[in-house]
Amino acid sequence: MTIKDTPEEWEIRATDTPFRGSKTSVRTDEVVMPDGTAVTRDYQVHPGSVAVLALDEADRVLVLRQYRHPVRQKLWEIPAGLLDVPGENPLHAAQRELYEEAHVKAEDWRVLTDVYTTPGGCDEAVRIFLARDLSEAEGERFEVEHEEADMELERVPVQELVRGVLAGELHNNCLVVGVLSLVAARAGDGLDALRPAEAPWPARPFAS
Repeated sequence: MTIKDTPEEWEIRATDTPFRGSKTSVRTDEVVMPDGTAVTRDYQVHPGSVAVLALDEADRVLVLRQYRHPVRQKLWEIPAGLLDVPGENPLHAAQRELYEEAHVKAEDWRVLTDVYTTPGGCDEAVRIFLARDLSEAEGERFEVEHEEADMELERVPVQELVRGVLAGELHNNCLVVGVLSLVAARAGDGLDALRPAEAPWPARPFAS
């Protein structure tokens, strides 16, 4: 049996946006259930994100340690960022994030996986890329601010990250999904069988 997520949209009788922030908002929809009753559903409206699992020639992953206020922790993460412009090519956004957060560029890009981070309460979609053939980026380093000003950068072996994930020591969604997807891809058809970097992404359509 092959299972696959499919698009579907139930009737919305009314909608409101009680909160609008600088990047995201909160929406309340009155949704008709299969039995005909209507219930309200509150959720965060998100522009979408990209993340980059950057793998070097020594089989190490580039990771960042950053303070995340909602969970009151410093988390180890892979480079990631918002899709700042509607319809933005996610590959271009990923290349920008890798440059800004790590001052690194990559010659080989693949789509590792696509996920909805918290579909019960947020419409955020994330495309996680695999980036290989890394080198130092040219030009000046991007000037960071706020939480990023305190960011640490390391290269950690894949197996050490897997150990940390399974031990409950690493919690960032994109790092966990990215690292375990990498291991699964290697055990399957191999990394070169992954989707091309500009593969279609129905959750966030874009122009190439």
